[in-house]
Amino acid sequence: MIFALELTAMLLVAVAMALSLAHALELPGKMRLSEKEYLAVQPIYYPGFTIAGAAEPLGIVALAVLAFPQPSGAAFRLTLGALVALAAAHLAYWLLTHPVNNFWLRETRLEGAGRGFFGAGPRLGGKGEAADWRALRNRWERSHVVRAVLSLASFMLLAAAIAA
Repeated sequence: MIFALELTAMLLVAVAMALSLAHALELPGKMRLSEKEYLAVQPIYYPGFTIAGAAEPLGIVALAVLAFPQPSGAAFRLTLGALVALAAAHLAYWLLTHPVNNFWLRETRLEGAGRGFFGAGPRLGGKGEAADWRALRNRWERSHVVRAVLSLASFMLLAAAIAA
C-alpha cells in the first residue's frame, strides 16, 4: 500500500514539476516576442495546462497522506519538505500567476470548468482597463521560474524520502 502511494505521489509531483518547468524553459523565447505575438501565443496554454494542473493539489494531498503516518526520521522530514515545497509552488500560482491569467482571459468567454476555475481567485484591474503588458508578462513568466524551482525541490525531496 505504501509503495503504491509513493508511486502516486511521485507521478503527481512529477507532472506538477513538468508543467512549471516547461513554462520556465520557454521564458527566453517568449521574452523576445512582441506584444501582439505574446498575446496571440498565451491562450494556447489554458486547456491542457488547466487539466494537468490538477496534479498539483492532488500531489499536495498525496504528500500529506504519505508524510503523516511515518514515524519521525529522515523519510518523514524529506517528505514534509516535499509537501512544503509543493504547497509553496501552489501558493505562488494563486498569488502570482492566477491573477495574470485572469487578466489575460478577462475578455474570453469561458465555458464549464474553465469558467469556474478562472473565475476564482484574485483579479487584476477591470474588464476594459489597460495594463502594462510587459509587467504582466514578466510577472507571469517569472512566477513560473519560482514555481519550477519549488516543484523541482519537491520532486527531489520526495525522491530522497523514498530512497531513505
